[in-house]
Amino acid sequence: MRVLREKLALAEQKLEQTFPEPAVNYKQRGTTAGSAYLKEWEIRLNATLLIENTEKFIDEVIPHELAHLLVYHVFGRKGVAPHGKEWKWMMQHVLEVDAKRTHNFAVATVKSKTFAYHCACQTVHQLTIRRHNKVVRGENQYLCRQCGEILKQEKLIETAAEN
Repeated sequence: MRVLREKLALAEQKLEQTFPEPAVNYKQRGTTAGSAYLKEWEIRLNATLLIENTEKFIDEVIPHELAHLLVYHVFGRKGVAPHGKEWKWMMQHVLEVDAKRTHNFAVATVKSKTFAYHCACQTVHQLTIRRHNKVVRGENQYLCRQCGEILKQEKLIETAAEN
């Protein structure tokens, strides 16, 4: 991948050290564009989001994930926040890219089914299928951030016409 190699070369020049080229796979799922696996020296990319947003994806996500790997290699992990000052410095001053934590790609094609839950303040909360299944199995409960009440799954309301 051209941009990955270019940014890696830029980092090697500016940091005056060499880095191995990270492994890249396309197994990232959901709405996450990419992930950096530090110990494996690997970048996982969301193939669907890459195809749908090719140029912007390559220009933003590749350097973002590479910066995580480089920060890990240069600074280690202890006391280093994932998107902290070291990562921002790596993005801006070494890779010469704006330090953006999140993408703004359309995610309709990769968004998973959600389940509606409610609380005492009547806020509707959408839980992912993973969280919903944990509630159903009794493994976890989720609380409303506003009222602090346990979320309950919304019941289907029957209309008079259905009775």
